[in-house]
Amino acid sequence: MFVPKSHNPPLAALLIFVASAFLASTTLLAKALGTDTLGPPLHPMQISHGRFMFAFLVILCAVAVLRPTLRRPHWGLHIGRTSFGWLGITLIFASVAFIPMADATAISFLNPVFAMLLAIPLLKEGVGPWRWLAAAVALAGALILLRPTPDSFQPAALLALTAAVVIGMELIFIKKLSGREIPIQILLVNNAMGLAIATVAVSFVFQMPTPAQWAALAGIGVLMACAQACFVNGMARADASFVAPISYATLIFAALYDFVIFSVIPDVISIVGSAIILAGGLILVWREARIR
Repeated sequence: MFVPKSHNPPLAALLIFVASAFLASTTLLAKALGTDTLGPPLHPMQISHGRFMFAFLVILCAVAVLRPTLRRPHWGLHIGRTSFGWLGITLIFASVAFIPMADATAISFLNPVFAMLLAIPLLKEGVGPWRWLAAAVALAGALILLRPTPDSFQPAALLALTAAVVIGMELIFIKKLSGREIPIQILLVNNAMGLAIATVAVSFVFQMPTPAQWAALAGIGVLMACAQACFVNGMARADASFVAPISYATLIFAALYDFVIFSVIPDVISIVGSAIILAGGLILVWREARIR
């Protein structure tokens, strides 16, 4: 599971799809923690801290059991990846406390578009007309979800949009690392560094969680560790600009979870905007499948 394989786009797509289900689950728990569902709302930085703390424990146990051969980490890439990752996940956790999960997830998952654009100068990946079309379609869907009118504009949506840009940059660091170090080492170092950053940040806003909140924080960490394992392995098997848009499946899971748990029914704008963003991702996946 943790050993990089050869170029394998179908397997990469499957791994990213599974990661999407896990990732949507962490957002669901973050929403419960950021509202009064499980007790007094926790600050987004405390939720982020719990995510890194418990994920680090899971990865550490995996390392102890698997005993992989670890190499000297590329500290510069790890610092960049972890810094962008911590900020991005904190912004997402903040946004879902104020707007529907489906909307926040749809906007934040523009990150593949930004990753695609950044992959041009940073990873030297080619971007043809179909990829540009997919990006344009996805951005149009995001504009709809932002509801840019005085009566319907959601300020919290800007948190998700900023998260998309930040996480798009994180994807570039993940891709760079995937060719240098084994996935389990990437996860171990990332979560260790993320925990250090989050611990400093949470010291300013910490409040004692309820037992239910502790359980939810642990759930976020475990699910995020599983999502990361799938995601990093997927990124190691195909171009970043190909596999990243498949994570749009998180939109479907987020909407389903929000409806089942919080009885949130997406309005027409949410459905149309999310569908357009998803269409952008599907155009890219369809095109890539035909030319491979």
